[in-house]
Amino acid sequence: MKHHAASLVLIASFAIGATACGDNLAAEVCGGPGVHVCKGALRDPEGRAMIPRGVNLAGAHKSAPYTDDFTQADYAQLHAWGFRAVRFLIVWAAVEPVEGRYDEAYLDWVGTRLAWAREAGLDVILDMHQDVYGEGFGFDGAPRWTCDASYYAAFVPRDPWPLNYTDANVLACIDRFMTDATLQQQFAAMWGHVAARFASEPAIIGFDPLNEPHWGTYPVAQFEQDRLMPLYDQVIAAVRAAAPWVVFAEPSSSRNLGFSTKLRPFEQADVVYAPHLYDPNAELMGTFDATHRTALLATADDLRADAERLGVPVWIGEYGGIANAPTIGAYMDAAYDGAAATLGGSMYWAMDRGGGYSIYDAQGVPVPALLDAIVRPAPVRIAGDPIAWTYDETTRVLTVTWRPDPTMTAPTVIATPARVYPTGVDVACTCAVEQGDGEVHLGGFAGPEQTAIISPH
Repeated sequence: MKHHAASLVLIASFAIGATACGDNLAAEVCGGPGVHVCKGALRDPEGRAMIPRGVNLAGAHKSAPYTDDFTQADYAQLHAWGFRAVRFLIVWAAVEPVEGRYDEAYLDWVGTRLAWAREAGLDVILDMHQDVYGEGFGFDGAPRWTCDASYYAAFVPRDPWPLNYTDANVLACIDRFMTDATLQQQFAAMWGHVAARFASEPAIIGFDPLNEPHWGTYPVAQFEQDRLMPLYDQVIAAVRAAAPWVVFAEPSSSRNLGFSTKLRPFEQADVVYAPHLYDPNAELMGTFDATHRTALLATADDLRADAERLGVPVWIGEYGGIANAPTIGAYMDAAYDGAAATLGGSMYWAMDRGGGYSIYDAQGVPVPALLDAIVRPAPVRIAGDPIAWTYDETTRVLTVTWRPDPTMTAPTVIATPARVYPTGVDVACTCAVEQGDGEVHLGGFAGPEQTAIISPH
């Protein structure tokens, strides 16, 4: 993986002889040839804890031709805003529009954007997105050929859009996908083809097998163990036959409704729990208050408990709100505090142009209130084990605490975007400090616990 501003790195190289840790269990030393899970955290090859914080790119990928008009400069802008990752949306209908035939031109388009992400210093998680089953119902996900056309013809769309999951035609197609062995093999083979195409792309650190999997008409409490995890097993095997990517595994979409996940611990190594974190009232109405903050933080605590039971780290694959809502700042602050409570990264929905949750307005201008809320300093890599981080948006002070690992020589990295710190930052830390290109690099740690305080200069 290529790291942005490599000239700032304080160290020479990682000791090749260090014991690797590529599973979901604790170990004394983390590190290895690629991104992996170790000691309850996502780790880079140097063994540092990774906090992939960024954006979903893009909602535009949910509609044919499943592309967007962002440029390479837009990827660089994400880095300048302090983001270091993207959840890049792809859809089955775009990859395999005709049964058994993969659209290589579409994958070429994807490959160009992955290279842009690499050059911008952005890690990529590929997300196989779906909403309301697929394109036969006017949404995104499965191609039309995967279900009987009579179901599409009988479908009557409803608002708001999640109500479409109550439609008997949609449920019939979901049930078929979740029970048809041939269709699932085709889905896994499609994922395997994507992995083979991009196995050599160092920007990719992992994949999200299926966005917000729905249970159809199957009992919700049994769905994850009986149907979803066997599907995941097939997809993981197909992908890892070509690429050693980390799995960012979502629970059933019932988790968004408050149902506890029934996922069981994964047999595979290098798995991250990847739920979403939304406040329903803020999502639909754009209002948010202290009561909803308390509820959102409680949900984040529950997600961390889920991950601890599974023995894996957390990554919030989606959060977001109405960009111009009066309470967007309070909502996003709560979402970030919730993500910090899980010690995981989080991905804003979404990098788009237009209304709703979009970072840009219809004229392509970033929404100022939203940028004020989501552009902030954050830990990127931690040379050891993260303990906590907090950010005060009023004073613009970030406090990060961790247990340094004396076997690691790579620095702790903190993003310090110029939009927050136009005159630079001061760093309070019993360590060596180097700054540049919107980052602070920290090394030479002393003591069993380290705290860095980042404040405006």
